[in-house]
Amino acid sequence: MVEKGSGGPAVLFEAGIAATNLNWHHIQETVSRFTSTASYDRSGLGWSSPSSTVRTPGNIAAELHTMLQSAGIKPPYILVGHSFGGLVVRRYAVTYPEDVAGVVLIDPMRCEEWPPLNPAKQSMIDRGKKLSGYAIPIAHFGLARLAVTSLLCRSGRISGHLAGAAGVGGLHVLKRVTEEVGKMPREVWPIVAAHWSRPSYYAGMQRHVEAVPETVCEMEDADPIREIPVLLLTPGKSTPLSDLCLDQIGDNVRQVIASASAHWIHLDEPGLVVDSIREMVTVATPVEIPVTI
Repeated sequence: MVEKGSGGPAVLFEAGIAATNLNWHHIQETVSRFTSTASYDRSGLGWSSPSSTVRTPGNIAAELHTMLQSAGIKPPYILVGHSFGGLVVRRYAVTYPEDVAGVVLIDPMRCEEWPPLNPAKQSMIDRGKKLSGYAIPIAHFGLARLAVTSLLCRSGRISGHLAGAAGVGGLHVLKRVTEEVGKMPREVWPIVAAHWSRPSYYAGMQRHVEAVPETVCEMEDADPIREIPVLLLTPGKSTPLSDLCLDQIGDNVRQVIASASAHWIHLDEPGLVVDSIREMVTVATPVEIPVTI
């Protein structure tokens, strides 16, 4: 876990399905200038130890709650979640509402787009599990370190050749990785390379991917967030959520369109995300009314 800043309420960042705290590096640095912040690596990812439970939002929210208590980070919290992390913070807000002052959802994962609700995406889940499984022995032999170091710290030719050898799936993964990491601050690239060089990272990724159908079943009929403000950022390149979908998320949800963004809104439009978090912090901060004697 990485803590920065001071004051309250504390802002907690929850990354996407295979991402680590590094995904929030720039956002956390900026937000920490006006309040306390914390980001972390979920079990099985980054520098955290392997997970002991299925990687569903309910299990992860319970682990996050225990971690925050152990770390002594006092509520109320502003929860910020991207993609799969959006489902985690939704589950947290429903399970521990007394701890939550506000929620910011950054293009949260849409259950209707994934199996079992959308069986057509099962092949993508299967491919993700397979590629993660292939990467584990590759990382043991040091080829993963060679590939990611080439991609992030050198010319990228070696990683391109290795991805090409893996076929269309490998080239697709390389394109997605390049687009995402290329938007992150260059100083974190060597740390990302270190993460992606470890076999345990791919084992953790595999466990997250294979739990997607169970995650969808858990969240499909999840209770909405009650009496807690929710700000939802939707990419301009995606279809906005309907009023019905917003009502399923919570009873006080406002949707904002990030017109210049794709899925990684916090990397495409960091200023919009920081402003959204600042708004939530302001709403959650009680205003002291001076007393005239």
